[in-house]
Amino acid sequence: MAESRDVLAEIRRDLENYVGKRVRIRANKGRRRIVEREGTLEKTYPNLFVVKLDEEYQNRRLSYTYTDLLTAMVEVSVYNGKERKKLNYSASSAS
Repeated sequence: MAESRDVLAEIRRDLENYVGKRVRIRANKGRRRIVEREGTLEKTYPNLFVVKLDEEYQNRRLSYTYTDLLTAMVEVSVYNGKERKKLNYSASSAS
């Protein structure tokens, strides 16, 4: 149990480096529904992180847990200039 907390804390520390950066989120919503959105990584909290979406008419935010990243239900890519870096947090790489 403590080992999984360490892994989640490591994911959080890594994401804290990208707060304020543009990100692309790819979320598996089940039943072959995959949603892709772009926005800004706004804040990290002890159990989740918040992404502010780039939408013209709405000021919308989405939140995801670090476990979502670990189980690959959510994928995060960070933009560095014109390039995009995919962050990999699969359960097999965490062991």
